[in-house]
Amino acid sequence: MTATMTEKTPAAKVVSPAEWLAARTEFLAKEKEFTRMRDELSRLRRELPWEKVEKNYLFEDANGKETLAQLFDGRGQLIVYHFMFGPGWKEGCPSCSFLADSFDAAVIHLAQRDTTFVAISRATLSEIDAFKKRMGWKFKWVSSNGNDFNYDYKVTFTKEQASSGKPSYNFGTIPPFGEETPGASVFIKKDGEVFHAYSTYARGLDMFLPTYHWLDITAKGRDEAEMKPHAMAWVRHHDRYNDGKMVEVGKLIAK
Repeated sequence: MTATMTEKTPAAKVVSPAEWLAARTEFLAKEKEFTRMRDELSRLRRELPWEKVEKNYLFEDANGKETLAQLFDGRGQLIVYHFMFGPGWKEGCPSCSFLADSFDAAVIHLAQRDTTFVAISRATLSEIDAFKKRMGWKFKWVSSNGNDFNYDYKVTFTKEQASSGKPSYNFGTIPPFGEETPGASVFIKKDGEVFHAYSTYARGLDMFLPTYHWLDITAKGRDEAEMKPHAMAWVRHHDRYNDGKMVEVGKLIAK
C-alpha cells in the first residue's frame, strides 16, 4: 500500500467555502509579493559582474578531452551542476541524484534559450558512466578528475578543510559537509572568452528541486522537521525506493 496521510497530518481549522476563499485570497496577496521580490532578485543576479576564466581546464567525456569552452557545445551560456561524486565512490550522492532526476527534462528546453547544461564530478569517467547507466540518465556528465576545477569553484575541499569545522563553504558562511559538496555555476562566452557569472551552494540549490516545490503546496509540506541526522535523510536513489512505500529513515533499502 502506498503511503498516505498519517497521524502526523497537521490539524487545520475547517471553515465554510466563503471563509476558505477569503483566507486564500488574502494569502494570494503574499504570494504575489513574493513573486515580485523573486523577479527583482533575478534581475539583480543578472547584473552581477563577471570574472574571466583564466585556467585551461580539461574534462574527460565520451569524446575524449574537452575544455570548458568546448562544453558550451556552440551555445552562449553554460550551466554546470557540481555533482557530489568523488573518485573511488561506489555511487553518487543521493541528494544530488534527487536533483539529477529532473535534469534530462530540462536540457532540451535550456538549449532553446542558448544554454547548455552539464554535470561535473571528480569521479573517474568510468565511475560516472556506470552510475549514470544505473540511474537511466542521459544528460552530459563529465569528469574533472586530475584538474583543479572543483577546488577552484569551492565544491571540493581537502581533508583538513573538511574536518576543521571552520566556515569555508557557501562563500565562507558554513563548514563544508565533507570533502565533496554540491553547487551550481553559470558561465558565459563572449568574443571567444569564457567568464564565470554566478555560483550558488547549499540552500541556494533548493530552487532546482521540483519535488520539494510540489510538497511545499501540500498541507504537510516537506515534513522534515523531525528528520535525523539531517532534513534530507529520507531521500534515496530512485531505484532504492520500495514500491511507493515511505522509507524507514536510518535504514538503507538494498537493491
